[in-house]
Amino acid sequence: MSSTSGRDADHALAYPEPPAHPLWHRHGPKTQPLTAEQQKRNHELLRLAACTRRTTTAGESRSCSPT
Repeated sequence: MSSTSGRDADHALAYPEPPAHPLWHRHGPKTQPLTAEQQKRNHELLRLAACTRRTTTAGESRSCSPT
């Protein structure tokens, strides 16, 4: 025999779920596409970050091709 009766087993289902917060349904302003200059700068920063060593382990190194 179980220690909980049938009506106590689903006590969590007896309470309705609260409504969603109004901010969850709002959409922000649409984003603007990046300009060619912004894309180029992002590309350069990504390349630089990929080639930069961030660890001090002697065995780790990254090789970057100058493309």
